[in-house]
Amino acid sequence: MRLRALLETDALGLRLLGGEDELDRSVRGVMTTDLRDPSRYLTGGELVLTGLAWRRDAADSEPFVRILTGAGVAGLAAGEAELGEIPGDLIEACERHHLPLFAVHETVAFATITEYVVRQVSGERAGDLAAVVDRHRRLMTSGPAGGGPEVVLDLLGSDLDLHAWVLSPTGRQIAGAGAPLPGPVGPTLAGHHLAATRTGRRGPHRATVDGVTYSLFPIRNTGRGAAPASRDVRESVLSDWLLAVEADAGDWPAARLDLLQGVTQLIAVERDRRDAARTVRRRLAQEVLELVQTGAAPAEIAARLRVAAPVLLPGLGTAPHWQVVVARVDWGAEGAPDSTGGPVTSGIAGGPVAQALLEEILVDPAVTGPDSADRIAVAHTGDEAIALVPLPARAASPADATDLPEAGDAGGAATAKDDPALHADALLATVREPLSAGLADDGRLTLGVSAAVHSPEGLRGALEEARHARRVAAARPGRVCAAGHHELASHVLLLPFVPDDVRRAFTARLLDPLRDYDRRHRAELIPTLEAFLDCDGSWTRCAARLHLHVNTLRYRVGRIEQLTGRDLSRLEDKLDFFLALRMS
Repeated sequence: MRLRALLETDALGLRLLGGEDELDRSVRGVMTTDLRDPSRYLTGGELVLTGLAWRRDAADSEPFVRILTGAGVAGLAAGEAELGEIPGDLIEACERHHLPLFAVHETVAFATITEYVVRQVSGERAGDLAAVVDRHRRLMTSGPAGGGPEVVLDLLGSDLDLHAWVLSPTGRQIAGAGAPLPGPVGPTLAGHHLAATRTGRRGPHRATVDGVTYSLFPIRNTGRGAAPASRDVRESVLSDWLLAVEADAGDWPAARLDLLQGVTQLIAVERDRRDAARTVRRRLAQEVLELVQTGAAPAEIAARLRVAAPVLLPGLGTAPHWQVVVARVDWGAEGAPDSTGGPVTSGIAGGPVAQALLEEILVDPAVTGPDSADRIAVAHTGDEAIALVPLPARAASPADATDLPEAGDAGGAATAKDDPALHADALLATVREPLSAGLADDGRLTLGVSAAVHSPEGLRGALEEARHARRVAAARPGRVCAAGHHELASHVLLLPFVPDDVRRAFTARLLDPLRDYDRRHRAELIPTLEAFLDCDGSWTRCAARLHLHVNTLRYRVGRIEQLTGRDLSRLEDKLDFFLALRMS
């Protein structure tokens, strides 16, 4: 039954206080509770009845509603007998979390509502129960444990004529029945799903891409034996898989929605099984990391690497080269820095979130399947995730590795046949858009990549190099930022650590006169200055790039020098302008 039906039954005495847009939610059961944390007794889809005995003051409403939302309940009905009226703080908390809230008149017993809901739900299910049970039986016997997610998706196609795909939080296709999704569709759908999840809306979420409508179902194990549900959606939003179905589920009957929920549960169990298989790789990475950080002897580190190499690269005869990647996810008030220059903390453990996310980022986005991360070992310490990535062939020298690939090159695997090394920019090329949606206004992902090393002695330096590159990335604007080892040998290393007030004073002194002139006269002095410096002061090349006569270019440069009192023929003044442009 739908929540809307409760309002249409006068005998129940319910009054809607909020959540009118969510009244089409399906009710699959009812529960009465006055526990402050009833999550262990919830499975999702319940109408929760409460007499508000758990509420001692206004601060109790927010955590109670957050727990109900995390458990996936359909709605909340609060009795008026205890307090006379429903507190405003509870109404506001339900509005923030998009949880429908009803007031129960003091003359109506909770038993009356419970009996009505149970009778209605049982009656509606009776007609379709045989078909649903039969499909579930087939899914359970033929599902993930017997052939992977593809078997479940094939049954959806054969039974319900539904095309569906399992996607990672970055939009990488993990499983699918039939043709794969077109290239950019997966990341776009993942971005829609992450953005909707961050707003607190319950799935399935509806998205239209290139004229095709998809319904997006979260894949989360809520059955018995599952890990406790996250109290804060940010703890899992960047690691959960999703099921994309090519259909609009808005008008589906409850039986079909129940079936799809069952499908997501099956795939979630498979996801948990795959995660458990990563335990060995994570443990190897943790052991090597602890040896490196405690200054263990190179011979001891080399021994652990010899153990790790066959696990991460089966069939490889000798120990490969290695790269270190460091990632950090920070949550706070709009990602703003605190008074010490660090991020505002939210109490969420950043290490496990960054670990799961880094394991996904380091997979080549062109590779499908849940087992494609077998060569990635990621540990976490504190709020950092640290990946130990083996290179199957000798990497290019550090000097050669400074030649970055094009932005569209693939991430986790080799970016060129003769250079399997990872590059910071390429790692984020396809994942920046969906992850930015999941980070919303209060999260940041920063990532640093070291150069390749070929000996245990080099791992400690590679770790520090990756950490320093991540700090350089953290000093840049944007929700998702990365920096590589090649940037640590230039002015880029210094600029992020110049105090903000010094930056503002330096750039204002040099560039504000030009900006003011450009605003008044539309003279484009700033673009001209950038092009002139980029062309190393060559009049001919700069004029050709800007499609100007060289005399016009000379006039503009002369105006720049006149407004700033600088001489662009002098190296010192060129350098000052260059730095001012980079810092702005």
